[in-house]
Amino acid sequence: MPKADNEKKSRHWSLVARIVVAVAAIVWAFQDTDWGELAKVFQQRHIWRYFALSLATYALAQFIIALRWWLLLRAQAIHIRVSAAVRLFFVGLFFNNLMPSSVGGDLVKAWYVTKHTERRVEGVLSVFVDRFIGLMGMLLMAVVAYFLFLRGQLVGSDGGETGGAGLALAPYRGLILGSVLGMAALLAIVLVIPAGRARLRRLARQALDRGVSLVKRVSTALVVYCSRPMTMVLALGLTLLGQSMVIAAFWLLGRHLGVQAGLKYYFAIFPVTWVIGAIPVSIAGLGVLEAGIIKLFTLLTATTDNSAKALALCQRFVWVLASLPGGAIHLLGAHLPEQFLVDGENCAN
Repeated sequence: MPKADNEKKSRHWSLVARIVVAVAAIVWAFQDTDWGELAKVFQQRHIWRYFALSLATYALAQFIIALRWWLLLRAQAIHIRVSAAVRLFFVGLFFNNLMPSSVGGDLVKAWYVTKHTERRVEGVLSVFVDRFIGLMGMLLMAVVAYFLFLRGQLVGSDGGETGGAGLALAPYRGLILGSVLGMAALLAIVLVIPAGRARLRRLARQALDRGVSLVKRVSTALVVYCSRPMTMVLALGLTLLGQSMVIAAFWLLGRHLGVQAGLKYYFAIFPVTWVIGAIPVSIAGLGVLEAGIIKLFTLLTATTDNSAKALALCQRFVWVLASLPGGAIHLLGAHLPEQFLVDGENCAN
């Protein structure tokens, strides 16, 4: 019981910490905002048509990415219908983007997919491999966009050539240095206090244990998936297709919001912010994603502060609206095994 109580407390404080980070990031990203001027950005002609297009494109892209997970399930001999995989995927999307809890959407998907098959370990592995492929796809897009288009061509907020990202980030060097020194001071205080040292030792042991377990699980998945290279290539192709569709839609929306940036900047900035937002330091990346979009577009392009903020808000609204069907599926119980028809002789309910 004491161990269970400690784990419950740990999850509670983790949630509180992520809420604090989200609030702090939002305050920082939208400080000094002239809300009247920001509202004028949304009053431009045809804005809501392109917002609707972005929403529809994002929803379609999520369906494509759900197909990627379905392929990975089949590679593990888990045969559920596409509709089942899509429903579970949108339930996970709802928990990822809208639920302020310590349980992420990936864990929700992993939990419910085990209710549809006797191959439970393989089902859980498919969720994490699916997330890994998604993150690798985003990183690949960002790296390719950087080396093909942006290397040596970074533009400062005044529209002139900066000569590199270092100059663009120069105004924030004090903040970065202060943050590093603050974290170093905090670590020093923790090391000085006996209770702090004990806590660090416990965390190190837990990290080691989980790391060993993770390596075993990943190696098991690799054995299966590496024996099916075409499945992995197709999964990566679906990742790039879905992400590219979303980025192109946001580019069209951004043009009408007054964002002064070419498509190449979107292919570099959006994947980077998505990867950063996937780090569980905030609630659904709230505040962190918006700060990343705003600062990178204003630092690297001639985009105005209000236009960048409008684009960041539109992305958040699109994510929220596209995630709502997952909540309805969960409330109606459509994610439960009894609601699904399954195919394949090896499938179990």
